[in-house]
Amino acid sequence: MPKTTIGKSLFLDGELTGKDGLIIKGKLNGNIKVEGSILVEKDAIVKADIHANNVKISGEVKGNISSTGNVHYMEDSTVTGDTKTSRILIEDGATIKGSVHINI
Repeated sequence: MPKTTIGKSLFLDGELTGKDGLIIKGKLNGNIKVEGSILVEKDAIVKADIHANNVKISGEVKGNISSTGNVHYMEDSTVTGDTKTSRILIEDGATIKGSVHINI
């Protein structure tokens, strides 16, 4: 379970790295690289490349996503960028512009 939360009223501009997971409820510009999981909640806006073990998106992401585990695009998600992962789940209603590469 992610330990750090970027709240709805917060805006982060820059590079974010770490071992723990992350929940994003606000806005983030830059790059994200964590060893844990990332959850982008429904009203969150992320303009960043994301590198993480598992990624679950309900909000908006503009950037490339690289996952060593699973990527889950929920029905309300909007993603513009390429995805590289081992496993992917795309729910009905998710919007994706970009390529998806599955690592086997």
